[in-house]
Amino acid sequence: MSLAKELRKRRKQSRRKIEVIEWADDDGPFSLYCRPLTCYDLNELQKRHPQVMQNPSIAAMVDLIVMKAESQDGEKLFTAADDKIELMGEETTVVSHIANEMFGTIESFEDVEKN
Repeated sequence: MSLAKELRKRRKQSRRKIEVIEWADDDGPFSLYCRPLTCYDLNELQKRHPQVMQNPSIAAMVDLIVMKAESQDGEKLFTAADDKIELMGEETTVVSHIANEMFGTIESFEDVEKN
């Protein structure tokens, strides 16, 4: 096994829980989960949305949600085609809230330099 694979295997990836009050039902807010963004995730997102880190668009946020959102059981919540169209019809505040929570684990280069 290569060193990179060994190191990746050692890393603990805790999932982040995101509550979406706007999607609540009688049981309370809807919860979705996501794993930390990886270099691969960002690379894939930047292929479709080159300026996503400087100027995130709603389309980029929706792609991120489709890519990363999981159920409590770890299953993907959304499929690329149909769910993307449905999410694009959602209020921008809901989409940006979820995407901001997903992006929340990324430290900027400037933040890393301060530490």
